[in-house]
Amino acid sequence: MLSMGDEHIEGTLAIIGGGRMGEAIAGGLLASGLTPADSIVIAEPVAERCAELASTHGIRCVPGAADAARGADIVLLAVKPQVIDEVAASVADALTGALVVSIAAGISCARLESHLPDGTAVVRVMPNTPALVGEGMSVISGGSDAGDEHIDLVRRVFSAIGRTIVLDERHQDAATAISGSGPAYIALVIDALARAGVRHGLSRQVAEELALQTVAGTAALIDQTGQHPEQVIDGVASPGGTTIAAIEALEAGGLRAAFSAAVTAAVKRAKELGS
Repeated sequence: MLSMGDEHIEGTLAIIGGGRMGEAIAGGLLASGLTPADSIVIAEPVAERCAELASTHGIRCVPGAADAARGADIVLLAVKPQVIDEVAASVADALTGALVVSIAAGISCARLESHLPDGTAVVRVMPNTPALVGEGMSVISGGSDAGDEHIDLVRRVFSAIGRTIVLDERHQDAATAISGSGPAYIALVIDALARAGVRHGLSRQVAEELALQTVAGTAALIDQTGQHPEQVIDGVASPGGTTIAAIEALEAGGLRAAFSAAVTAAVKRAKELGS
């Protein structure tokens, strides 16, 4: 069984899916020193991509999911929700007491358990794309046979690519709509700010740099000081000044309502994927 040593995670990890997130998890584990390269195998059916992963990270890459899962201590399903049932079923016979972790949006632990041997521990995780630069947010939920030791182990794995939080599975769809889909919302805000700056005479490069650092700095300010976002707004919006005029324009444009509608739409879609 995969376990946690003092300095590294002991055992074999099979990552099913060699996409960006699967690679990010492998890369994070290797960079942190938690797992040596010879303890990771990735299943990737595209030969060119498989060769690239093996060359870049020094890990073993095989075309078949079952081949990767056979003998592994933890099997990470890093595939799209549309193919998760097929992939889970394909590795079931190869499992020998492995912990199964899924990062497929909207797919419940119970649904995965239905494809796997009885008693298989399943943990559901929703990471996000900032994991590609080590700044991810991963939401973790355990299935019916997952114990505290499984949750702790998965937290340590995903801590290699950012922060983690453990929630009851009933909150996964809402969390997915905020942190899983959230990078796209924030990228849209950055792009909108930059375009507005260009409209008023700034170069695209300068406008984007201003917008990007302002978003990053504001997030760090709230995170490190513990201020409520409303306090940050009040700290910038002087009476009769430029900021309060801008805030009034954003409110009149329905900004809060638009974000609420976006999260609701994402939650609805996650439930649709799960069913």
